This record gives sequence, structure tokens and C-alpha cells, in this order.
Amino acid sequence: MKKNALTLTVVANMTSNYGEGLGNASSVQKIYKNQKEYAMRSRESLKNAICVQAGLYDDLETSLDKVMQKKVTEELNASNCRALEGGYMSTQGLTYVRNSSFYLTDAIAVDSFINELRFHNNLYLASTHAKNNNLSIQNDAAETGLMPYQYEYDKSLKVYSITIDLDKIGVDENFHAEADNSEKAFRVNAILDAIANLSLVVKGNLDNAEPLFVIGGLSCRKTHFFENVVNVKNASLILEDGIKEKLHSEKGDFHAGVLKCGIFANENDIVRELNAMQTEDFFKQLKDQVNSYYA
Repeated sequence: MKKNALTLTVVANMTSNYGEGLGNASSVQKIYKNQKEYAMRSRESLKNAICVQAGLYDDLETSLDKVMQKKVTEELNASNCRALEGGYMSTQGLTYVRNSSFYLTDAIAVDSFINELRFHNNLYLASTHAKNNNLSIQNDAAETGLMPYQYEYDKSLKVYSITIDLDKIGVDENFHAEADNSEKAFRVNAILDAIANLSLVVKGNLDNAEPLFVIGGLSCRKTHFFENVVNVKNASLILEDGIKEKLHSEKGDFHAGVLKCGIFANENDIVRELNAMQTEDFFKQLKDQVNSYYA
């Protein structure tokens, strides 16, 4: 069978993004499973960060038709506009819909959530304003703009998956248009570079969200192939038969990579049992495979 998909499952250390706020209090997004609460970063937030860092949004154009949307025309479509690779719905004139050529899951923490509240204020700014306007922080708090606030904080190991439909990259069936193979390879490799060097900013906090462990490769199944077998418990990657069988499956050309930094208690076992290479070498090899596919 033709290996026309690229699938990865990643373990990374990243902060959660935020859901609804109430006044000056913000809470991280969470999901409930196994009767416990787990912090997460939503797939939408993750996809946006990857698209921005991959440079796919460098040529983004927008239009307003009651709601803000990506600009799409017969001359500006997914074949020649990288910003449309992640999908679009255009209601300007005729309605056009193109699904994304790549899909992500939520990044879900491996350990249940423990609430850590952080308290902050803008005291220095308020004090400067008070001094310049002969106000008192104690007596004129509202006039000085003093604003205490609090938010939940979570930075933890999280697992997410991404699958790319290699046959759909650069193709826009709405306008019977298609990018050339060099452009297709560039887009896929740009996404891989963004994942390999992912950096996130939330509430002024900067994350190095690079993969600590990654597994996957080219596959004949367009699904998150390793989503159900990558689990971490007590700082150890669980090395059951399931992950080993999938790694050596005939349904794909799969490999594993690990950042050798000691974050996994069983790092040596990961290298030995999964034949895991350095993450940098993993992505280099995968990009070579992508180039060969489109060649």
C-alpha cells in the first residue's frame, strides 16, 4: 500500500492555554478522563502556533463577511497561498470549503492537574502613574489603574499527535489548482521544522516545547497511528508490546526519537528497545523521506 500520510505522536513539556476567565481570574483549559482532571493545550491553539512558526501564515489575507475569515478567490487558493493549507471556509459570493490537509489532537498532560495559582499586579506602572499625577496608591487605587489579578499555571509533560495527508498538500479542488512538488515538500518540511523547534508564549511565559520523545513516520493509514500507545507514567515512557508492534508494523516506515536529557527515567530502555535516535536526527531523516516522496 502507498505510504501517503505522515503521522507523529509527540511528548513535550509545555504550558496549557487558557479558557474562560472571570474578572481578573483565568483558568487553564482542562479535560476530564479516568475520573480525574487533566490540563491541556487545545488543538486549535497548537495548530495556530505551528502555522505561525512554520511561516504558513506569512501570506495570510483576510476578508470580513459578517465574520472574519481567510480570503479566498480563484486567483488566491491553497495551491498558491500557504495560509490556506490549514483549511478554509469562504462565504464571499459562492461558499467554498476546503478541509485542512493536516490534523492535530489536543495536547493533554500525562499527570492529573494540581492547581497552582499565581498572583500578580501592575504595581510599578500604577506607582509611576500615581507619582506623575500626584495620586496615592492607597487612597486612589482606581485612579492609578492598580489591578491585581490571578491565574492558574500549568507546565507539564503533554502528549499530542499530528497527521498530514501528503496527497492533499497544495491541492485545491474547489479551483482545480495544485502546487508543484517542490512547494508541497517545502510546506510539509516547514511544519516539521516548527514541531521540532516549537516555542510557545502564554501569559508572558516562554516555552521551549520541542519534542522530548517522538515516534512516527510515513504511513499508509491517514490516522494518528501512535495516539493510543504513547503513555507516560511516573516519568517513564511505558514500553508495552503495543508501541513496539506499531513501530515495526508493515503499515508504515516508522522510527522513534528521544532528546537525551534525562527527563525520562527509562531513557536507556527507550533507546535500546525502540532503537530511538536523537530527535534532531529523527526529523532530518523524516524530511529526507518527505523530499523523496515528492521527488
